[in-house]
Amino acid sequence: MRVYLDNAATTPIDPEVLKEMYRVMETHYGNPSSIHALGREARTIVERSRKTIANLLHTSPSEIFFTSGGTEADNTAIRRGIIDNGLKHAITSQTEHHAVIHTLEAMEQAGVIKLSFVETDNKGNTDYDHLEELLTSNGRSFVSLMHANNELGTLNDMKTIGDLCEKHDAIYHCDTVQTMGHYRHDLSRLKTHFVVCAAHKLHGPKGVGFLHISHRTKINPFIYGGAQERNMRGGTENIYGIVGMAKALEIAYANMDSHRAHVQGLKSYMIEQLKENVPGVDFNGETDPQKSLYTVLNVSFPCHDLADMMLFNLDIAGICASGGSACSSGTDIGSHVLNAIGGDSSRPTVRFSFSKYNTREEVDFTIAKLRELCMASVKVC
Repeated sequence: MRVYLDNAATTPIDPEVLKEMYRVMETHYGNPSSIHALGREARTIVERSRKTIANLLHTSPSEIFFTSGGTEADNTAIRRGIIDNGLKHAITSQTEHHAVIHTLEAMEQAGVIKLSFVETDNKGNTDYDHLEELLTSNGRSFVSLMHANNELGTLNDMKTIGDLCEKHDAIYHCDTVQTMGHYRHDLSRLKTHFVVCAAHKLHGPKGVGFLHISHRTKINPFIYGGAQERNMRGGTENIYGIVGMAKALEIAYANMDSHRAHVQGLKSYMIEQLKENVPGVDFNGETDPQKSLYTVLNVSFPCHDLADMMLFNLDIAGICASGGSACSSGTDIGSHVLNAIGGDSSRPTVRFSFSKYNTREEVDFTIAKLRELCMASVKVC
């Protein structure tokens, strides 16, 4: 059996999304910026997709800008949001994705901003009192705090953060890459200035995403070179990716309740089975369904001597999982998120992340392999 439990890194494309993309690839090859018939047809497809996404998120199509993915969207929001609003102070947390932290750190090193880190507890929960202290004592600020942590699954309260930002006239950027298509975002009610999406996190294609820019803020382009995206982003639109993303989000919204119930059931079942079959197992981040992203489970194992080999052994067994963010794979510095919450680096840690395509049989197979590995480790010790 081959088991894929790394859906927080990327998801398999939904067959209906593939069909829609193939249809467009076969018949619509015009450049959306061309004025001839084929170009106009392509432009119509792009704008129809934009409208589909906007309607699902309860916002205006004029506030949706297509990008190459979540990282570009984050960089655009952060760099242009800070510079074009004349801000000198930014707030984030040590558990943010590197697309956020590294961008803000680079701006601090360049002398553009002073950067502050809001405190989090040992499960990755944001200290909202400390956030207000930072907002009060540093003047108008740029706040970048994600909706759900990509390694831990711990959720931030977007309403609470939005209210605090509004109170202190701050610009609020929220990395919603892990939750777009998994939770309903009503952008007419949320007090965000920027939210982002990467299509491949919700059974869409790689290489495409979008940035929502609220009408309450104005920024200049991050990428120059053309008048595309209403002069906001130079470059020919990825029409096939855009179509696929719109279709994936449409499917996600149509089936969100059943999808969530299925995936949360798998996560809860895996937690129960781990507790029963692997003595000493623990979990990083929140596991309460009200406080945790239902697609992510971060597990800390007691078999210390397997710390460097757990993922390798799971891969040999046919189980795909992650030690943290796949965007940082290939490094040996450990998880910055686990370091930030004081996680035990001597214990092997695995992030299992689920999708609508996973089954209870796959969880049982994974539990059996984990028990086998940890029991073998105990015997060696």
